[in-house]
Amino acid sequence: MTGTPESHHETPARIIISVDAMGGDAGPSVVVAGIAKSAKKNPDIGFILHGPEEQLAPLVARRRILRDRVEIRDSRNVVTMEDKPSQVMRSGKGSSMWATVDCVRKGEAAGAVSCGNTGALMALSMLRLRKMPGINRPAIAILWPSRNPQGFNVMLDVGADIRADATDLLQFALMGVSYTRNSMDIAMPRVGLLNVGTEEHKGRAELKEAYALISKRAEDASFEFVGFVEGSDIPGDIADVIVTDGFTGNVAIKTGEGTASLIRSAMREAFEYSLLSRFAALLALTSLKRLSKRIDPRRVNGGVFLGLNGTVVKSHGGADATSVSAAVKLAFRLAEQGFAQKLAARVASAGELNQDNTAAAKAGTAPK
Repeated sequence: MTGTPESHHETPARIIISVDAMGGDAGPSVVVAGIAKSAKKNPDIGFILHGPEEQLAPLVARRRILRDRVEIRDSRNVVTMEDKPSQVMRSGKGSSMWATVDCVRKGEAAGAVSCGNTGALMALSMLRLRKMPGINRPAIAILWPSRNPQGFNVMLDVGADIRADATDLLQFALMGVSYTRNSMDIAMPRVGLLNVGTEEHKGRAELKEAYALISKRAEDASFEFVGFVEGSDIPGDIADVIVTDGFTGNVAIKTGEGTASLIRSAMREAFEYSLLSRFAALLALTSLKRLSKRIDPRRVNGGVFLGLNGTVVKSHGGADATSVSAAVKLAFRLAEQGFAQKLAARVASAGELNQDNTAAAKAGTAPK
């Protein structure tokens, strides 16, 4: 182990983020570059970095900004993208991913970040942190660029579990509301349920059932349910929270990333087509940079695992330094706000309300 763990006592206000250095496609150098960008922007953040010490120590030493900000925990094993979650749960104890999540369980870090295998990370997170009482299925929530004043919509689930019944979708809505309220300071978030059309008679049976459940909970949970929304509404201004199952959500996010990449490539080709188009690009340079930044998926890199007893942020496997920095920033902000505790309180209150409603229904009285 290297670094200066005693430095945490010198800076008690510093929030520690546990980072898996070995999960990304580009290797630990990109992860170290990403946490260096975060450290440069935020003096109140520190890191526990997991991976082979002989690889990480030279990378950290070359970044002056990381001096006294990083503790390296030697982890010899690495979870690959090809590893099955069941295999990792059985034999992943010595891996950098396991150690990263375990730091949150032990209270050594306020949040965890990994670019690694999504299925394995979710499995390990559920194993080590456990689900919050009352949560059937955790969900991965992401920020999607939108036309709303806050600039983003929250969408969940985007891949934690491909299945979701009506009760799961209700829980996703409640967790998404809490996430939006705390991360964007929106007092009355608007929730939309993703479907193939906005008409109430459309969609699968579980969606129609979820529509009724979410509608009933809107007033008690202090959110506005706008009903069914379509795929074109994901980046729109109709809702702040988009609720869907993990299969649909994952397809949507990958489609969005691919479309953003296509737009950037097409614009580059168009402006490089001729001398006149290159001149036009120079005249529009400021506007083009603003557009590129707005549709850049790296700026909102990081899916939050909601419904666990701790904060875990999944960064994209192909993340670069900017993407890693964005994921770390998200983990820091959630830790700073005590989001995990707030979400646990909301889930607990929702469970109590469900019990009250069930008891009232059995007694033949109207639920509150």
